[in-house]
Amino acid sequence: MLQWLAEFQGSVPAVNVFRYITFRTGGAIITALLFVFMFGPAIIALLRLKQGKGQPIRTDGPQSHLLTKKGTPTMGGLMIFSGLMVATLLWGNLSNPYVWVVLFVTIGFGLIGFYDDYLKVTKQTHNGLSGKTRLAIEALIAGTAAVVIMHVGRDPLSSSLAFPFFKDLLLDLGWFFVILGAFVIVGAGNAVNLTDGLDGLAIVPVMVAAASFGMISYLSGNVLFADYLQIHYVAGVGELAVICGAIIGAGIGFLWFNAPPAQIFMGDTGSLALGGLLGTIAVATKHEIVLAVIGGLFVLEAVSVIVQVASFKLTGKRVFKMAPIHHHFEQKGWTEPQIVIRFWIIAVVLALIGLSTLKLR
Repeated sequence: MLQWLAEFQGSVPAVNVFRYITFRTGGAIITALLFVFMFGPAIIALLRLKQGKGQPIRTDGPQSHLLTKKGTPTMGGLMIFSGLMVATLLWGNLSNPYVWVVLFVTIGFGLIGFYDDYLKVTKQTHNGLSGKTRLAIEALIAGTAAVVIMHVGRDPLSSSLAFPFFKDLLLDLGWFFVILGAFVIVGAGNAVNLTDGLDGLAIVPVMVAAASFGMISYLSGNVLFADYLQIHYVAGVGELAVICGAIIGAGIGFLWFNAPPAQIFMGDTGSLALGGLLGTIAVATKHEIVLAVIGGLFVLEAVSVIVQVASFKLTGKRVFKMAPIHHHFEQKGWTEPQIVIRFWIIAVVLALIGLSTLKLR
């Protein structure tokens, strides 16, 4: 589509607007939003019909969930995924390799999550795909993406780790960059997956992170802005802002149906795909460390699980009443809306702190 517009713009000057990433990002937001709004009810009805009893609820989780969330269909990530894909294919520059790398990880992680959700629904158990198998496939996908990103980029930045607050500090990792990139992508995917436990809890922080990385992508991919802010210029990553816009649009549409009480759950189909997508964009833009700040809420959720498991295995005692940490606050008596909205606030504050690293050099 973009190539045709480029040939046509000479005779119709107004078409020049399609060259601008900002315009196409806005188009992606609106397209993804309208797509999810239009087809969301049909997707929910189909999933409810196919799944029957809906997502199985953990018996060892909060007991209130057995009453309030029973029968709700899962795999709502298909709504987000479809809106994201349509908007990206329509508004993105498909000759840009970074676009395809991000879509590759999103599709790969989405398929893993879909299969995991499928096993849970068909067997009516919260145990899906084996953890080791899932991590191995995720690592393979993420490692492949990291290799491509390294080859697409320019040396020495392509294989280096950049540090926030420092203008020129780079740590050249060589081929170890592939391991780091895979770790960031897999970690982000699973951290978002762990956060998705309450109605609306995961999707808003994902949109906040997407908005933040949309700005980072745009600035890092523009040589003038990158030079002004003294951040590392990465040619081509500005196009990833379009994908970030598509996430925001699809996320808003999904939140309409996921707001408490949820008509549908995101499931691993959505959470794994969205987390992997954010991780890939962070690796491509050389802002891996900043992702840990902007996505600090996801890090907190993942760390709470790691600490809980390690503590119980080593000492037989639990640090939290229940993990991930949002369940801990449920057990302490916080209502679901209190937890969700307070966690949203934390996500916004962390995003602002993360974005501040762009200027504080």
